[in-house]
Amino acid sequence: MTRIIAGRAGSLGLDVPDAGTRPTSDRVRESLFGALESADAIRGAAVLDLYAGSGALGLEAASRGAASVDLVEKAPRAATVAQRNAGRVAKAIGAGVVVRVHRSSADAYLRTAPGPFDLVFLDPPYDVGETELAATLALVAPLVADGGHVVIERASRSPQPVLPDGLVASRSKRYGDTTLWWATTA
Repeated sequence: MTRIIAGRAGSLGLDVPDAGTRPTSDRVRESLFGALESADAIRGAAVLDLYAGSGALGLEAASRGAASVDLVEKAPRAATVAQRNAGRVAKAIGAGVVVRVHRSSADAYLRTAPGPFDLVFLDPPYDVGETELAATLALVAPLVADGGHVVIERASRSPQPVLPDGLVASRSKRYGDTTLWWATTA
């Protein structure tokens, strides 16, 4: 079962789309959010969760004090699940955080996104190629606030993502079949 790990909505269960998504494991999310909290990257942040699936990454940030969260999901069934989860989390948290779900491809959303975002999650399907990911990252880079963070989740067999001007690799961490790649603004 996928759940919110900590914060004001901690332990709240989340629905997961029945097919077509790959939810980030609790273990990976716990480690990721521990690192983000120690970097003081969540409280008051504007968060963008691309390829959101159930919305677990963005909604975890909302539970832990983000000011706003934009979940972007193209697949209609997954977007419906993300909307339902966003409503549950918003109810558990109460006033103070804005959560929006956008039914759009990542690239289409990025072309009109307001930005800036302090924290951006990209967890594309594993079949998204490196060239396509690089193009998406090129659209993300100008929308990241100074001092902002970008976290990319990929299969461990995937090469390091190609980062555009404006983003620099800051760390990576492997969790079995999953690797998280971190970038910050240059």
